[in-house]
Amino acid sequence: MLTAPGLCWLCRMPLACSHWGICSLCSRAMRPAGKVCPLCGLPAAHAEVECGRCLQKPPPWRQLIAVSHYTPPLSTLLQQFKFLPRPEAAHALARLLLLALRSRGAGKPDLIISVPLHARRQWRRGFNQSDLLCRALSRWLQSRYDPATLSRRRATPVQHHLSARLRKQNLKNAFRLELPVAGLHIAVVDDVVTTGSTVAEISRLLLRSGAATVQVWCLCRTL
Repeated sequence: MLTAPGLCWLCRMPLACSHWGICSLCSRAMRPAGKVCPLCGLPAAHAEVECGRCLQKPPPWRQLIAVSHYTPPLSTLLQQFKFLPRPEAAHALARLLLLALRSRGAGKPDLIISVPLHARRQWRRGFNQSDLLCRALSRWLQSRYDPATLSRRRATPVQHHLSARLRKQNLKNAFRLELPVAGLHIAVVDDVVTTGSTVAEISRLLLRSGAATVQVWCLCRTL
């Protein structure tokens, strides 16, 4: 069922601007509680410096920006977006991510990349949720986006059923770069980052191929 025009997706109250999708009150309520590490996006003592985890074993990307932790109401809306499915929620969710990017002072990337689904899984769902987010962000940020930049070479088991160790093994050589990225500052966009195995594998591939820097942008970061 579609949301009524001009009502917030979450609280159902009227919107000042109907195309926003989510009201300013709900948007503010979804900001992460407490400080998070600027590198991994997990709770930390300081928001300006890397946490102890990242100092010991830094991830391959330069910065991770998430709208919120994986908690309601955003997690609920995200599940509806992907699995009901409700692709019409993509615009409102992408705007939430845009607001998070602006509040965190994210730089404008040369290229935005979506995390690809295998063709069979995308056919079953009818869309790639990361692709829909990227299309809106690319238009608003005036950054280049080409969904063909990265492909998934093989179908892999669903990640959320696997342990961190198996996730890493599951993704080995799963992606292929189809277009040159040498010298580019790149933002990788996903809906949820859990262990970070997927975006880490993609980041390493991009850096090996000559990318200057990689950021990770997502709607939710699981704890």
